[in-house]
Amino acid sequence: MSAKLKQLEDILQPVVEGLGYEFWGIEFRSQGHHSLLRVFIDDAENGIGVDDCEKVSRQISGVMDVEDPIQTEYTLEVSSPGMDRPLFRLEQYEAFVGHQVQIRLRMAFEGRRKFQGLIKGVEGDDVVVVVDDHEYLLPFDSIEKAHIVPVFE
Repeated sequence: MSAKLKQLEDILQPVVEGLGYEFWGIEFRSQGHHSLLRVFIDDAENGIGVDDCEKVSRQISGVMDVEDPIQTEYTLEVSSPGMDRPLFRLEQYEAFVGHQVQIRLRMAFEGRRKFQGLIKGVEGDDVVVVVDDHEYLLPFDSIEKAHIVPVFE
């Protein structure tokens, strides 16, 4: 995790949790003079609606105005992680053992950067993924992006 992401997470997680929601994770994309800050919130019991996103967005905007951790213009989006939820922490991989996942690595591992398969578990700091009957131990720190692949039957 970059220093900027860690700083943003440290500022925003208490705000989200203080409002009674689960802080799922954040994405920050710096795009020149205009950036995107996307905050994912969840509520396992009630789900997330537009009103929830609006409520959290207002609170985050106020805190961001005071803390001012992003020096350029940015767009704030508050969203539910959805069915194809992104995964940000090892605990989230553990919670989704048995689910299909799509993972993109920062650098190639065994000749490839993209993996889609079944989450088998977590061993230490590695995510165990089964792809076409082959088991891979992917170092968590090398994962650039990952999300659940919804399966409809």
